[in-house]
Amino acid sequence: MWHRGRPEGHARSWRTPLPAPSSRAESAGAARRAVRVTVAAVVGFYPAVHLLDQPVFALYTLFVPVAFGLLSPLPGPGRRRAGTVLRALPAAAALITLGTYLAAATWAAALGMLFVGFVLVTGASIGPRATGVVPALQLCYILACFPPYAPGTLGDRLAGLAVGATLTILCEWLLLPEPERPSYRGRVAGALELAERAVHDLLRGGADGRETAERLRTAGRELRFSRTAAGCRPTGAGAKDRALAQAGYATRRFLDLLAALAPLLRAPADLPSATLLRGLATACADTAAALRGTRPPPGPEGVEEMIAQYAAVRGVPPGLREDPHALLRRQSTLLAAAVSAVTVSAAVALATGPRRPMPGLPLEQFWYAGASTPRLWRVRIADHLTPRSVVFQNAVRTASGLALARLVAGSLDLSHGFWVLLGMLTLGRTTAGATWSAVRSAAVGTLIGSLAAGALLISAGDMTAVYAALLVPMMLVAFSVGPVGGPAWGQGLFTLVVSTAFAQIAPVTWELAEARIVDVLTGSAIGLVCGVLAWPAGARGEMRRSAAALFRATAPLIRLTVERAATGHSAPGTRADAATALRRTMRYWRTAHASYAQLRTEPPPRHAADGGPDWLAGLNHGSRVLVGTYWLPWSQGTAWPSDAASWAREATDEVVSATLRAARFPADGVTVRLAPLPPGVLTRLPAPSVSHLVDVEVWLHALASDLTAAVGPGSSVEGGFW
Repeated sequence: MWHRGRPEGHARSWRTPLPAPSSRAESAGAARRAVRVTVAAVVGFYPAVHLLDQPVFALYTLFVPVAFGLLSPLPGPGRRRAGTVLRALPAAAALITLGTYLAAATWAAALGMLFVGFVLVTGASIGPRATGVVPALQLCYILACFPPYAPGTLGDRLAGLAVGATLTILCEWLLLPEPERPSYRGRVAGALELAERAVHDLLRGGADGRETAERLRTAGRELRFSRTAAGCRPTGAGAKDRALAQAGYATRRFLDLLAALAPLLRAPADLPSATLLRGLATACADTAAALRGTRPPPGPEGVEEMIAQYAAVRGVPPGLREDPHALLRRQSTLLAAAVSAVTVSAAVALATGPRRPMPGLPLEQFWYAGASTPRLWRVRIADHLTPRSVVFQNAVRTASGLALARLVAGSLDLSHGFWVLLGMLTLGRTTAGATWSAVRSAAVGTLIGSLAAGALLISAGDMTAVYAALLVPMMLVAFSVGPVGGPAWGQGLFTLVVSTAFAQIAPVTWELAEARIVDVLTGSAIGLVCGVLAWPAGARGEMRRSAAALFRATAPLIRLTVERAATGHSAPGTRADAATALRRTMRYWRTAHASYAQLRTEPPPRHAADGGPDWLAGLNHGSRVLVGTYWLPWSQGTAWPSDAASWAREATDEVVSATLRAARFPADGVTVRLAPLPPGVLTRLPAPSVSHLVDVEVWLHALASDLTAAVGPGSSVEGGFW
């Protein structure tokens, strides 16, 4: 990813909203989910209420399917969602037990809510399955921790959990399964197969370079997580998910580099480059087959060998008619593409096969290969145990809001006080503005729904059969329309559902609707207060701070990498002098990625100007620095002559200075002026060293391009770089 080109997502990529599915597809998915949740809920609820007369048992058989099937965004196909619910059962039982005993005192229940909320939100960072079940687990504690304090009903509560969860598992597995979505493995495999075809077409001279480049860039963009369904993203902390995510990142770099080369390749290409390109095409085909499960993973050794051979023979051939500098830069870009192919092969081997060491590859790049899953979980959580992490901020905001809501509901002795916490949990957002928008809509919807529920309760009175007949159609409508209609529809229709359900559990009056209004508004107010007091800007401010920290951390790595290259003592395995800076940069890069992922889910500020920072370009800068530190130079060479070494140090000083300026995000942008190589230096250096010098030149220019793209408009890169 070293060519100078527009980083993916440029043109204010952070403001681009996530691609939403079509309204028809979204509505169909909500309807299928509504049927599954309704069936799971009423199959246990009706017998418990009308045959067994067990109100506590009935409440939990109704509540658990709604919590796991509707309020929790469980990822993946039906079988995977069923497995997620099954794995969450022990934790749900423990939280119901804890809540049951802490309900003895308001202060104990509130402290328990503070602890449970923080642990669950922080622990959710280990992967999408954990993230999906967190709302349901929080609700298990919330329902159990409210009065009456009745430890004697714990058996009924756990029995309701078991029945409700079992029905949820069966419905998720068997009833109206969701259509299969392409897996991330399949998407990466398809991108590699496209790269193989593109390379062969270019070498034969039968393809238009610009059209091929556009197809390759488009395929790379399709590998972004924002273009991938939530249940298909490899975002877990385990080694398999980390490896598959790394394979996706490296494949995108590989495609971008091939896209940069495509318009410049002319058939026939120089012999070493043509040989390497054919080898890369074969490696792409083999790796894609491994991802599709039709052959064992080939591993990175073959591509490593091709890289070593290419690094030894590349250079300017005798009798060359074109500009030798242009050829050397093109070879450097091809070599960078080959390095990305090594990363893809190694990551796919880890993602699809047994764990094994990766000798000869940068240890820091595949640090997770030999780590146990519990250790990888600890590393992921430890990354976010800092006030500068959006995960930590969300955990503090959510836990403190829930604890305050529990304290208020208990102190004021609000009827059905768990609705206070439910309102706070479902309406809270990561920014104060988004929370206020949700609260306004929810207040209107709750008011209308409560008026309708009050009219129903007054007219039907104690006729339980009426409520029993209305529950199923109301659930189907509410669970189909609410998720796609917004907070107003969701809160209004859910008010009707809980009113018809509670009217069957115990005698109620129109005052139930009044209690619903009071509870939801109280929870909304608490959520709004927490949203204003605790990081009200959401990820925007943290994105700026984490990007600045990432820029500052990369500066010493840039200097170390070029200094080692200039002295000729810098084989890829000797990075001990950069170990500390590498660890800091990797930590800030992960933190910045988490901030960016949340930022993509938040609405942009209304007052934002069109020329704000391009955060994705900033992340690309950090990734490019890490790749250069891992792999530059390609082989140990001789020290450069004084004029070349002097140029390298001056160019490095300019890039490092620009990096530190970019960390302040100046309003007028960052201008990077890189002088051209000294005259005649390319003819005085031996073949390996001259290519090595051009590798560094290409890398520095690419870093300069990233910086100017990241900081905003009004910047330019100067220095005659292709």
